[in-house]
Amino acid sequence: MRAWRATGGLTRHETPVPVPGAGELLLRVRTCGVCRTDLHVVDGDLPVHRPDVVPGHEVVGEVVEAAGAFAVGDLVGVPWLRHTCGRCRFCLSGRENLCPFSRYTGWDADGGYAEYAVVPAGYALRLPTGYSDSELAPLLCAGIIGYHALLRAEVPAGGRLAVYGFGGSAHLAAQVAVARGATVHVVTRNPAARELALSLGVASASAGAPPEPVDSAIIFAPAGELVPRALAAVDRGGTVAIAGIHLTDVPPLNYREHLFQDRQLRSVTSNTRAQAREFLTLAGEHRLEVSTRDYPLAEADRALRDLADGRVTGAAVLVS
Repeated sequence: MRAWRATGGLTRHETPVPVPGAGELLLRVRTCGVCRTDLHVVDGDLPVHRPDVVPGHEVVGEVVEAAGAFAVGDLVGVPWLRHTCGRCRFCLSGRENLCPFSRYTGWDADGGYAEYAVVPAGYALRLPTGYSDSELAPLLCAGIIGYHALLRAEVPAGGRLAVYGFGGSAHLAAQVAVARGATVHVVTRNPAARELALSLGVASASAGAPPEPVDSAIIFAPAGELVPRALAAVDRGGTVAIAGIHLTDVPPLNYREHLFQDRQLRSVTSNTRAQAREFLTLAGEHRLEVSTRDYPLAEADRALRDLADGRVTGAAVLVS
């Protein structure tokens, strides 16, 4: 089969179709979202967990060898979270995203930049109807992580939310926040992203700062210099959530300017399967507008570079 591997860059290979183990599904990959985390894996911003790994953790695939509760022909999703121990204090308290023994698709195990992929049946997700394969793929990480970040940001009912960066994850999280009654202000340097944000119902989109103090903020861009800006923008008692797995260094913070008056700064680490199912149920009940740009699997390297260079509005998706 055709597959792309992270080999100090992204290189194309012919490799055998993977053989599923006990309790695993073999999938024919139909689409795979291109996430900024894939870029961090390929560029070495994240430590190597599996040498020459196949990236990709927003996989929509058709089951060709079944296991667990799934049958041949089912359409399922493969997310970032792939394994947890089920025994540690985090797993036992409903916080499996913090499991110290967790493993991840496209980092610890081969992912979806390929024609076939395997996934443990217990970590595969059923998908909502009413979306195309291309639209489903970004829901599996961008959507799920954006939802987790929204929960971490603790936006009060009818509150004001600032969103920094407006790519695959942010454009979905913003829609959920608007649907729940929040006033959303987007901050991004990308003119096309600002146009998309306004079309999705946000209150403002600018390259500068929110036009009013906000209750919460989410930083989606992997830029540490945004942290003091976001903290300065939140009102007393406000919360800033950082949604990425990688962030450049945060500059020094001034306690009174940035943190005083009960302001909180939080990170976001993966998600639980319960949160993933909750978000996908929500996406099935409330149709989200998913902005995608399709690339053939043979052009995965171009898709990743376009993402890195800011040429993708919404989410890039590989189509097999």
